[in-house]
Amino acid sequence: MNKWLHFPLLLTALAMLGSCTDDEKLDVTDIDVPTGYELSAGTSTGFYSSSVAYDQGARWLSGAYSSRFSSGDQLYDNVKSANENGYGGGLGPVYAGYSCGSCHRNAGRTEPTYWTNFKNGSDDGSGQYGFTSSLIYITRRNGTFFPNYGRVIHDQAIYGVKPEGKLKVTIDSMTYSFPDGEKYTLCVPKWHITEWYADSIRPEDLFCTVRVPLRHVGMGQMMALDPNEIEALARKSNYPEWGISGRCNYITERGVRQLGLSGNKAQHADLTVELGFSSDMGLTNSRYPEEICEGQSQMKDGSMMGLSYQQLDCTTEQMEDVDLYMQSLSVPARRNVNDPDVIEGQKLFYQAGCHLCHVTTLHTKKRGTTLLAGTTLPWLGGQTIHPYSDYLLHDMGSEIMGVGLNDNFVSGLARGNEWRTTPLWGIGLQKKVNGHTYFLHDGRARNFTEAIMWHGGEGEASKNKFKNMTKQQRNQLIQFLWSL
Repeated sequence: MNKWLHFPLLLTALAMLGSCTDDEKLDVTDIDVPTGYELSAGTSTGFYSSSVAYDQGARWLSGAYSSRFSSGDQLYDNVKSANENGYGGGLGPVYAGYSCGSCHRNAGRTEPTYWTNFKNGSDDGSGQYGFTSSLIYITRRNGTFFPNYGRVIHDQAIYGVKPEGKLKVTIDSMTYSFPDGEKYTLCVPKWHITEWYADSIRPEDLFCTVRVPLRHVGMGQMMALDPNEIEALARKSNYPEWGISGRCNYITERGVRQLGLSGNKAQHADLTVELGFSSDMGLTNSRYPEEICEGQSQMKDGSMMGLSYQQLDCTTEQMEDVDLYMQSLSVPARRNVNDPDVIEGQKLFYQAGCHLCHVTTLHTKKRGTTLLAGTTLPWLGGQTIHPYSDYLLHDMGSEIMGVGLNDNFVSGLARGNEWRTTPLWGIGLQKKVNGHTYFLHDGRARNFTEAIMWHGGEGEASKNKFKNMTKQQRNQLIQFLWSL
């Protein structure tokens, strides 16, 4: 039986949203919340808990919006080819992924392939991988970029073109004990680049950081956030007793200085659809009309086989359809909220001060969002949401095992040791959706316990609270995370 038949009030309220205009206020106060659930994202809450839980459209989608959602979904998932427009364009010439879905499987986080051999103790000793399902960022140690490479190493290329380099990783690990004797392990991936296509860069001249993909849960709600509320959080999020003081990142995009919300370091003001298609896949568009490798020596010396790039690979309309798709995805409702261990775990989450950064409740702007070509989504407006994030930058520390979470990569105002608070909504379904529990920016944490124990800096006090809990209490807090 269709589960939605059990929720007539919810269905009635959501069905009415399809006809709302920009000026109509959305009233969802009469929605009957099903027992055992919480409306994580207001009218965009979804009730799937399967492997496609992240990849479902919000219930308010209808008509042309629904058709464009499907179009954006196809553009997001379809494997790109090197000759889509007949002029040698399309994918590449160099790229990091062959579709959005190659790194964001089911709109989630594709398993980082550098763990594939290590996780079962079967590393062949090479530590080198082909497709990494990650982005490899590099800079000089003074923060500037290398002319032949830019900010990202593209480790894939079409036939006849050399990838810019290949990722190699070694993993160090150290085992620790909680005060009650239970052991845990922290793993440190150490990144190396081999097979440089041009000048070989000495390791002592290089900072390298790897970013595994983010889950695309709650992107529309994030873009609809009230910036005044986020800035107010930054002003009042000074908790000296916890060592916490969050701050905003500001960046200039399209000639406008804006509040950063998107990305590991809140280094973008939008969902970077056009940038992702350009930088990650080598697909040109109106915002980024040049090939990503334009100006590199292998283009200048003719080794690109004389390919001619005479038209854009993607239209503005296509880019906006992808933007619409991402912003219209539903957010999974919480599960098992009446479980006694989940209830106790939620109390412990607050007692440990986790909620001071992973803020439970925020609000969206009254009028919703505007997509990159001007289409509006008013249904995202005026919502009370529960992302478990303040979307602010926090110092996560530098000195765990001599490495910490400082990646030495500056993004806007964000320093290497600063990271945006990761939204936790939907995180409990990552294993179901993507088949793994690798967390943090580079996937070094293999489970919730390791992710918590990597917290340093402003997260140090909360980590120590967790560390000194009993084993039962730690398990209850983690059960709460599974419920999100």
